[in-house]
Amino acid sequence: MSSRMIRMARPLLALFAGGAMLLPGPALSASSRPKGLAVERVVIVMRHGIRAPLGGEVPDGTRTAAPWPRWPVEESRLTPHGIRALETIAAADRRRFVAQRVLPRNCAAAGTIRIRTNVSDRTIASGEAYARGIAPGCGVAPEHLKAGAIDPIFEPLRARATRFDANEAVAAIERFTGGMAALASRHAAAIALLDRVLGCAPRNTGCTPALPAQVRPAPDGHGIELQGPIRDTSGIAQVLLLQYVEGLPPRDIGWGRADPATLTRLGALHAALFDVFTRAPYMASHQAAILGRHVLETLADPAGPRIEVLMGHDTNVTALAAALRTSLYAPGYAMDDVPPGGAILIEQLRDRESGRRYVRLSYRTQSPQVLRRGGAAVSISGLKMAGCARLCPADRFARILRSRLAD
Repeated sequence: MSSRMIRMARPLLALFAGGAMLLPGPALSASSRPKGLAVERVVIVMRHGIRAPLGGEVPDGTRTAAPWPRWPVEESRLTPHGIRALETIAAADRRRFVAQRVLPRNCAAAGTIRIRTNVSDRTIASGEAYARGIAPGCGVAPEHLKAGAIDPIFEPLRARATRFDANEAVAAIERFTGGMAALASRHAAAIALLDRVLGCAPRNTGCTPALPAQVRPAPDGHGIELQGPIRDTSGIAQVLLLQYVEGLPPRDIGWGRADPATLTRLGALHAALFDVFTRAPYMASHQAAILGRHVLETLADPAGPRIEVLMGHDTNVTALAAALRTSLYAPGYAMDDVPPGGAILIEQLRDRESGRRYVRLSYRTQSPQVLRRGGAAVSISGLKMAGCARLCPADRFARILRSRLAD
């Protein structure tokens, strides 16, 4: 995730799981159901690939029974294995788009594929790897702002791109989660499991810093700050997953104490971070505001790219899912824990007979085991936007999504 950010309280999951609707959308009647659909264009909102841990992802003061394993690259950088995995998943996407006739079998015309990345090294490297996989030998290069710039598509709060009120955000998060202490309490079993993996000497306060659970406005008023058990454990859970998908030896994955089932359970701690930073409706409306409008503009532009990739962070993927009011589930991961390379696919389709346009949503991932071994298999599951059918009329999709985005 982008190093500042940022999901939905588990008691509310029943409202969202599997794309369940908060407000039932009108079903298409037999007479209006499209019969011959062609995919016109696709927008892919994607998390970067497998990286080394971020600075501070394991909080200072975390106690372990043994040192952390070393990584082959500097902190936060994409690994060689992560680069190859992105090239592989991009090649799988290419096969899908060629079969849908969105892309030709050879190199597409200039402008057919557009890749926009955030400015961090890991997102730029991810965009470059994806370009090599989706358009091998075709000279597609990702676009991004200059180094040091803040891209509002990917970091709207830092860019001050919306009228964000930090006090209102904190109140909304507290209502949504039931409070930070309650959020931590709901994840007490996973926190205890993480302590067993860390293996620190017994202490009543556990293995991570014993700070009180609270969320508060950032000093500048343009963000929020989280401290306490979820902040401290979420990053550690992510580091353990990254050890596995990077392909580290079993003895180095949680010091041999974290098998895939354990990692899935611990993934709920990482996903809980997004309960605070993206899943609450107020946060979703601001975190997805610029990204969501960009998606709608791309879909509506007849001269735009047929494939656009927005290569960002798990924060971006979860924020868009929250604005759509759907949950993200993939085999091997906790609910709403977006893996490296995970993406929401937004396809615009046209009915050849009536000319009507529709939007179809999917969630595309690779399982932890496939990522670990560098395999090509992908998992694609359908998503529904709350308030519309899976095959959503394009004008209705745009109207609903726009209504959920902040100014």
